[in-house]
Amino acid sequence: MVSTTQSENLYKEARNYFPGGVNSPVRAFRSVGGTPLFITKGDGAYVWDADGNKYLDFCASWGPLILGHNNALVRETVIETIQNGTSFGAPTIQENELAQLIINNHRFIEKLRFVSSGTEAVMSAIRLARGYTKRDKYIKFEGCYHGHADHLLVKAGSGLVTFGESTSAGVPKSFVDETIVLPLYNEQAVLEAFSMFKDQIAGIIIEPVPANNGLLLQTRKFLKFLRAQCDANGALLIFDEVISGFRVGFEGAAGLYRVKPDILTFGKIIGGGLPVGAYGASATIMSTVSPEGPVYQAGTLSGNPVAMSAGKAQLSQLMAPGFYRNLSKKTAHFVRSLRKHIAMRQYPVRVFQIGSVFWISFSDLEHVRAAAQIDAASMLYFKSFFHHLINNGIYFGPSGYEVGFVSSVHTLEELDFAAGIICDALDVAFHK
Repeated sequence: MVSTTQSENLYKEARNYFPGGVNSPVRAFRSVGGTPLFITKGDGAYVWDADGNKYLDFCASWGPLILGHNNALVRETVIETIQNGTSFGAPTIQENELAQLIINNHRFIEKLRFVSSGTEAVMSAIRLARGYTKRDKYIKFEGCYHGHADHLLVKAGSGLVTFGESTSAGVPKSFVDETIVLPLYNEQAVLEAFSMFKDQIAGIIIEPVPANNGLLLQTRKFLKFLRAQCDANGALLIFDEVISGFRVGFEGAAGLYRVKPDILTFGKIIGGGLPVGAYGASATIMSTVSPEGPVYQAGTLSGNPVAMSAGKAQLSQLMAPGFYRNLSKKTAHFVRSLRKHIAMRQYPVRVFQIGSVFWISFSDLEHVRAAAQIDAASMLYFKSFFHHLINNGIYFGPSGYEVGFVSSVHTLEELDFAAGIICDALDVAFHK
């Protein structure tokens, strides 16, 4: 057992300051039990907690640290930039440089707008779709998370095609009534929604790689179907690539699946892990955004020079020849080790992978494409699994619904070591 005395003391203090002692709910360790670890340092593939414990990290700040912690070029660029100031609320050179890098290397974006988070990017993208189409309703899918804006905190109701129900107090019913929530990977539900709400739907928003509620891998066929239905009904297709963007490829899932969305959203990976987001589209659609058009969106920290310079430093490194191929290959090696052990022990477990993203599903379903396919009871295995990992120096996100990430600085030796510990943790979970 690792000693977590300092984390326990810090958490006790934090409960005096923050609801539940945290600034984001999953950090509270509610689903796994125990004390949240207070992280004090990250370097390469590792993080250290307040008690000095060292962990091989597969959380990567929930994905954006594709180059690992404390990347030298990102760090030095931030230090250089910050010497000239941290925020101006005015245009900067760094905005132009990062935008040019993205637009010149992403075939589906002609113009973009930087914001401060993935939530803000998605919120703005939906407003843009509504403003562009002059329609109010939109479709989202159960199992896809798009941030905590009011109209996004909606889960499915009781029918196949239904207005949703709020997943949070404080969300007005009028907001919920404009949101149509459908089951993932269900073409019939999409057809029925467009039939029921003809000429009322502004767009469809989907994580093309749903990775906030397990790794619910969709097929290219389904994504192409959504593209076709949007075209047929005058609606816009929004890809929420806050996790998949620049993670499964430089062009994200849109490039990987070769499906063109109308609007894309991105998160903190484009800022080297600093607080940043963006949404982009064709020049025509983006011309609807103020000051060119009537759709208003603004932010003092939008295009912050420190985040912009960090983003350029990170994304430039992702363009190295073979970067994504090598990272995916390394992840596949890691996943094969886990699958071999699972097959040998005949555990009801599957490991899903796309690029450098993986998910250990405590179910023997060959495909998990919709949230309803996840058995909540299966998460009971994750609790002991997680604590065995922590006690043996492996850091995962503290929820069985969260995915894991491999970074470019994870070595094969480190991945083999981690695979051994993970296999031991599975043995503990199924034999305790």
